[in-house]
Amino acid sequence: MYTPQHFEETRSEVLQSLVRAHPLSTLVTFSADGLVANLIPMQFRPDGSEHGALVGHVARANRIWQDTDFNVPALAVFQGPAHYISPSLYPTKREHGKVVPTWNYAVVQARGVLKVHQDPDWIRAQVSALTQQQESAMPAPWSVDDAPSEYTDALLKALVGIEIQINRWSGKWKVSQNQPPVNRVGVASGLDSIDDAQARAMAALVRDRDERGERG
Repeated sequence: MYTPQHFEETRSEVLQSLVRAHPLSTLVTFSADGLVANLIPMQFRPDGSEHGALVGHVARANRIWQDTDFNVPALAVFQGPAHYISPSLYPTKREHGKVVPTWNYAVVQARGVLKVHQDPDWIRAQVSALTQQQESAMPAPWSVDDAPSEYTDALLKALVGIEIQINRWSGKWKVSQNQPPVNRVGVASGLDSIDDAQARAMAALVRDRDERGERG
């Protein structure tokens, strides 16, 4: 991933926070047929290693657990807030007109070797933990144990667990750090005026970087 220094994010707590908030990864693996991409929710799991692990599950019918070349590291991509940035949001447009459109975004990539788990207890624990993570904000959180055990047991038999022992994280927060202060203020204010959750989330990221003084 091309990452100019002023867009680079290296703080592990920030990268892991985005993974928790946006767990649906694009998981890229390599097989005899070439590159394969699957959309798979992955959960970060501290395991005592330097970078931790990502865990998830796939349908047994998904051949990723059979066809992947396990000698080639897998790549999990997590997309955070993103939004188009119009030149009209830059106050300097009125001064000299030397502005162009761009796209702001936050993204995390994690690399490591894929491992397969077929132990039913491991799979149940992973499904339960991911469910708990996602249900925690619900008014009445649902639990795997809320469904009849014979029903969930049958469904779990159709799953295979996967794990990536992470050997490298990378993060890119492209949130207007390359713009002068007046334009960053204009971007945040302009995005806040749009009735869209992605726009408001991006406005918050722009302001957060501005407050931290991370201007590149």
